[in-house]
Amino acid sequence: MDSTGEPLHVIFLPYMAPGHMMPMVDIARLFAAHGVHVTIITTKMNALRFKATIDRDVAAAGRHITLEILPFPSAEAGLPEGCENLADTPSHEMAMRLFHTIDLLQPPIEKLLRDSRPDCIVSDSFFHWTVDIALELGIPRIFFSSGGFFHHSIRYAVEHYQLHKNIHFEREPFVIPSLPDQVLITKSQLLFMGKTTTTFLELFGRVKEAEKKSYGMVANSFHALESAYADYYRKAIGIKGWHVGPVSLFNKDEVDKAERGDKATINRESCLHWLNFKEPNSVLYVCFGSLSQFSKIQLTEMAHAFEDTNCSFIWVVPKVLKTNEEVDQDEAWWLPEGFKERMEESGKGLILMGWAPQVLILEHRAIGGFLTHCGWNSIVEGVTAGLPLVTWPLFGDQFDNEKLVTQVLRIGVPVGNEEWKMCPTDETSLISRVKIHKAVSHVMDGGNEAEGMRSIVKRLGELAKEAIEDGGSSYNDLKTLMEDIKLYRQK
Repeated sequence: MDSTGEPLHVIFLPYMAPGHMMPMVDIARLFAAHGVHVTIITTKMNALRFKATIDRDVAAAGRHITLEILPFPSAEAGLPEGCENLADTPSHEMAMRLFHTIDLLQPPIEKLLRDSRPDCIVSDSFFHWTVDIALELGIPRIFFSSGGFFHHSIRYAVEHYQLHKNIHFEREPFVIPSLPDQVLITKSQLLFMGKTTTTFLELFGRVKEAEKKSYGMVANSFHALESAYADYYRKAIGIKGWHVGPVSLFNKDEVDKAERGDKATINRESCLHWLNFKEPNSVLYVCFGSLSQFSKIQLTEMAHAFEDTNCSFIWVVPKVLKTNEEVDQDEAWWLPEGFKERMEESGKGLILMGWAPQVLILEHRAIGGFLTHCGWNSIVEGVTAGLPLVTWPLFGDQFDNEKLVTQVLRIGVPVGNEEWKMCPTDETSLISRVKIHKAVSHVMDGGNEAEGMRSIVKRLGELAKEAIEDGGSSYNDLKTLMEDIKLYRQK
């Protein structure tokens, strides 16, 4: 509360994709835990992904969280009933249809904002138009990005120095100028560098302009992870920025950890029971997020590589990339014949299909490494668990995040993917089982370099936990953010 005696009312608007929605819902819950009246705007099927957690917050802790459920115009857009999230789209065509359908929610959301007149709106960066309604209402718009300050710094530097005009070779490494560290990247790994459509360029142009007009950016990050890049970005764009993470640590209860983001497709007791019989640091966890898809050939290479390694593994199998002839088939996952049975009978591998309780798995003592697509949430969760990483970026901000891991923090080893792709459903160059095996072995089989990485990331994990405690950097940033909103209200 402030001098008016009224608690802050903040509306949260998460985007309809797991990597965007999960951390933003946790941030909303953090606000509520500090006495803020929180409203989350979403749709019916998306609400089911986190409603049980919100209900526990309200019932057990008395937090003031309201869900505003909007009808999703699936039929109007030609989408299957219940398809309300990017994780539900099996093809590029359907994903694009969902993108456009989400745009149809703008009028009812704007009406809600005008009727509610909150003290602040925290919206996903993709809802760029919320900056205009915020200015109309005289309230701050804070944008949430699914990436961190490092990614935003790279994006700013690339655009500011117009690097695409000077780069002629797709795979020739070059240094990005002006950053706090020397960061090498190739044109083929850069976000949108000559690889996108006018539609997406226009969208991201609007997103970028809205960011500049916003009051600030809130990030699922912490000071020790990328503080120099938070400072760089704040100065470059001229807006405020707050670290409030790792937000996954707000989930203290085992049920909240297991159900974070969605209902897991494996019983958590079964998963933990399997891990309990493994030696410390002996298991590799493999997960490519909720959107990534791979060809059957690439999945075969992965399967052979994991089978040939010296370590045990948990593999959350990504969806199979279907051919045009297969797109209407129900099959979502594919593995070589007999592989799953062979791995589970021998005890070498646990194969999961669908949503996995990632936070619960990563913090288990048996996990010794994490092969990741470098989605920002996974990076932060892996670091928080103190795990060295094997990096396999694919799309979005993932190649930027890989550079933070492998070049700046030096806590990971790349498999060697060189090709950024526009969408999770686009096929990329094949990564051989030899490359996969080499990267995994580098992290899991020990050696001085691997132990050095493990030492660094273990310390980062300790700092992550300290950041959210009373007096920690993220705790203080969260308090500062809420004070800033109160001061804005008193203007």
